[in-house]
Amino acid sequence: MNLNVLALALAASLAATPLFAWAPTAVTQKTLARGQAWAEVLPDTEGAALIRAAVDIAAPPSTVWAVMTDCRLAGRFIADLASCTVLQGDQRRGWDVRDQYSHGNLFLPDIHNVVRSEYLPYSLIRFKKAGGDLQIEDGEWRLESLNGGAGTRVIYINRVKANLLVPAPLVRAGLRGSTPKVLMNLKRESLAAAGRVG
Repeated sequence: MNLNVLALALAASLAATPLFAWAPTAVTQKTLARGQAWAEVLPDTEGAALIRAAVDIAAPPSTVWAVMTDCRLAGRFIADLASCTVLQGDQRRGWDVRDQYSHGNLFLPDIHNVVRSEYLPYSLIRFKKAGGDLQIEDGEWRLESLNGGAGTRVIYINRVKANLLVPAPLVRAGLRGSTPKVLMNLKRESLAAAGRVG
């Protein structure tokens, strides 16, 4: 199968569903234009939290992609991440399974997460729970080209539920605080990789 046919087949399999069809609103875009990350965390079915977030980065999608998909760099933008290991597959071939451990705190335990991701370079990463402590994880990262390819809008959507004794509103509040930090850290690392400051 040639690469064009493979890319089309992968794109079709990763086609947007209603959950992932969200795009930044005019209000969201004002936040992004100020150089800030934007995030909302809403209650969803089955006790899950629905995260929708975005950030604009003055670096090409290929640069942002390289930072996002490198397990060795993950701890630089996911602050609580203790380890990231590829168990199977290869993202250059379209998929992998990663094992991740995140440190807890006074209120939250350490979390072990196994996730399978499917990749469409340099525009889409779809991911889903493949094991570990989370009850639900189903989401995507979308990279949209800005300014003729000089910039990238990163859109993050995730439906997630952990097996925690913490009340759901407190979990959502924690995610509401941590998600923009992750995106701003990703922005910092991507700008550094692109040789820019900002």
